[in-house]
Amino acid sequence: MTEPFRQQTGMNFAIAKWQRLNPNLKAGFTTRNGGNSETPFVSLNLGLHVADDWAKVIANRRKLAETVQFPLESWVSGEQIHQTDVHTVTEEDKGKGAANYTTSLKGIDGLITNQTGILCTAFFADCVPVYFFDPVTGYIGIAHAGWKGTVHGICQKMVEALHSADADPADIRVTIGPCISRDAYEVDEHVIGHIPGDLREKTVTPRGNNRFLLDLKQLNIEILLQQGVLRHNIDVTNYCTFRDELLFFSHRREQGQTGRMLGYIGYEK
Repeated sequence: MTEPFRQQTGMNFAIAKWQRLNPNLKAGFTTRNGGNSETPFVSLNLGLHVADDWAKVIANRRKLAETVQFPLESWVSGEQIHQTDVHTVTEEDKGKGAANYTTSLKGIDGLITNQTGILCTAFFADCVPVYFFDPVTGYIGIAHAGWKGTVHGICQKMVEALHSADADPADIRVTIGPCISRDAYEVDEHVIGHIPGDLREKTVTPRGNNRFLLDLKQLNIEILLQQGVLRHNIDVTNYCTFRDELLFFSHRREQGQTGRMLGYIGYEK
C-alpha cells in the first residue's frame, strides 16, 4: 500500500492525497525535529502536559503554526484521557488547549468539525492518530487512540458522531498515522482481555508466558470496518514511532520521559 504521509518539511508530514482532494484542507503529523526543547524533549516537543519548559513548547507550537499556516489561536485540543468521548468543534472552541493544557476540552479524545479556520489537534508518542474526512458533508476529525481508547471504541464513536452529522460511513475516508507497530508493542493478558474474541486472531500474536504482540493499527481497522467504513477508504502508514527513532518520540522506547508529536487537521479560511 502506498504511504499516505509525505514529508513536507523537517518538522511535518502531510496526508497528500486528501490535500489534493481539497486544497483548503491541511492534515498531517509532526516529527520530533526542528524545535527548541532540550533533553529529554529534543527538540520539537508539542505537548504541554509533559514536564517541558512552557515557553519552549509555545515557541515550538508557534513555529509549527507558521509552517502549516494556522495561527496558534485557532488550534483546539482535547484533554486526552484515553476514553471515547467525541466533541463537535465550533468557532467558540478556538484556542482551547492552544497555549494552556488546562483549557483543553475536558474528557475529550476525539474532535470533529466542518468549519473553516479551526485546526483540530491531538498529541501522540506511540498511541494511534486516526484521521477522518468525509468529502460529501465536508466533516473532518481526529482521534487519539491508545489501547484503552481503541478497545473501548473511539473509532466507533467517531463514525457514529460523523453519521449523526449526516455522513454516510461508506463515504468516510480514514488515515491511520504513525504509532507503535505490532512488532514493538508487547502487552499482557490484562490488555488482551479487553479485545473481543473475533478480533483477537486478526490483531494478536501470542509470545508465551502471558505476553502478546498487539497490532493497534489493524485493531482500529477492524473496528472501522464493523462500522461500515470501506476498506479501500482506509489508508495506513508504514511509519512506526518506536522503530523510527530519528523521526519520532516514543513513550515506550524512552520509558515515558519524552515529548509529543502533534496530529492536526483543519480547513483554511
